[in-house]
Parts: sequence; C-alpha cells; structure tokens
Amino acid sequence: DKDDSMNSQITGLRVASVVFGLMAIAQLVRLVIRLEVIVAGHPMPLWPSVLACIILGGLSVWMWTLARTPTK
Repeated sequence: DKDDSMNSQITGLRVASVVFGLMAIAQLVRLVIRLEVIVAGHPMPLWPSVLACIILGGLSVWMWTLARTPTK
C-alpha cells in the first residue's frame, strides 16, 4: 500500500534525523568540555569536531525537513 510505504519512509527519515542530531550533539559536547581523543597514540585536534557538528547538524535538519514535506 502506498500510504504504508510513505509512512515507513517518513519514519526512516525521522530516525536518521534523530541519529544525526545525537551525533552532532556528541561532537558539540566534545567541543564544550574539550574532551581529548587519542587516535593511534596521537591526540585528535578539536577542529574536526567543529566540521562534524556542522555537517551532522545540517543533515539532521535536512532529514527532518524532508520528513515534514508534503508529498504530491
């Protein structure tokens, strides 16, 4: 049924949006508390978290917007 298909797509977009949002929040928390992350014995700089927060936050908003957009 077309309605069931649309509902599952909307649910999928909302789940993806929440996952991306939680990941963005985690990156933001790392920036705020300046959590040190060690990768292969080397400290990871903070700037990748800034980039990740922006990208993940953007994806979260985009997915949520797509889930709310009425279909034709």
